[in-house]
Amino acid sequence: MTTLPAISDVPSLSTEGRAQILDTLFEPCAQLHTLSVSVLHERSFDSYDALIAAVGEQLTGLYESRLESDTRWLDSILVAHPRLGDKKVDSEQSRREQAQLNQGADGAGADVAAAERLASLNRAYEEKFPGLRYV
Repeated sequence: MTTLPAISDVPSLSTEGRAQILDTLFEPCAQLHTLSVSVLHERSFDSYDALIAAVGEQLTGLYESRLESDTRWLDSILVAHPRLGDKKVDSEQSRREQAQLNQGADGAGADVAAAERLASLNRAYEEKFPGLRYV
């Protein structure tokens, strides 16, 4: 499990260190780095919850923007999160989430029927709501 540095140390970390924090809290994503790495340097936070809320405000700003470029930027950040049941995931947090989904009822391993069902549901959702990945 990745350990986060003390919240008071975040502004003084290197760009790479601040990007790693974003990767740990969210998903590895170059577009999120571009959006948020600087705010982690420019602001001090009392807690990681406050840091997450600040990034959330940035994402909300993209969502509320009427600019097509902001919508595309937000979409590129959202698609960094893997679909339910995906085998290839980049972040430790998502690997843990996916592992919970992929355990069979006996806890001994992947339940093939459940994995196939998740894949089927992901496809149906994406066909019904093209471009919409998350509600």
